[in-house]
Parts: sequence; structure tokens; C-alpha cells
Amino acid sequence: MLDKKIKEKIIKKFAVHENDTGSSEVQIAILTEEIRQLTEHLKTHKKDFSSRRGLLKKVGERRRLLRYLERENPDSFENLVKRLKLKLAKRYEKKEPSVDEILPEEPLIPVVEEEVATE
Repeated sequence: MLDKKIKEKIIKKFAVHENDTGSSEVQIAILTEEIRQLTEHLKTHKKDFSSRRGLLKKVGERRRLLRYLERENPDSFENLVKRLKLKLAKRYEKKEPSVDEILPEEPLIPVVEEEVATE
């Protein structure tokens, strides 16, 4: 659980507007700090499985919020990731393969070419 003063500092630092307390940016920043604190706690208390479960829930919530922010406001997403120094897994877009990628450079049936050349 975050200390009230730390939480207020995070809200001031990441607020989008003056009275902002619940924007995606603020929620992600608060979750990130909670994740950092829980990670440190679990380094010393390796068998605290209930805290580990809470950590996993917070990581999942942050992942969902990041995905939402990336979809809705990509510029703010990039800025927030840099400010929080988050490491993100690379996302691979599904792209249609080109004809050159599908077909090999050499013909599949070399016999056909020899027959065409002799005729």
C-alpha cells in the first residue's frame, strides 16, 4: 500500500489537468509504484504468496490500462513509458506476406523448365 504523501506526489507529477486524480496516466503511475514496492517486499519475503497474487493482479491491471492508453492516445502512451522507464514487449503486427516471401527464388519443379527449353 502506498503512503498518502507518495501517492499525492505521483498524482501531481502525472496529472493531465489540475484536478486530475483518475486519468489513465495517473492510474498507471500509481500502479507502477505499487508494483515496485511489492517487488521489493517479495525479494525479502519469498513465501508471501498472497502478496504475489496481489502483485500479479496489479501487473495485469497496468497492462490493460497501458493497452487502452496506447490505443486511445499513442503520444501520451509513449511519453508515459519513457517517464516511468517501463520495458515493453515488442508487439508484432500481423502483416500479409509478399509474393517474394512466399515463393522461393528457385523453381519448385526444375524438370518443367528443361522441357520448356527443349521445345
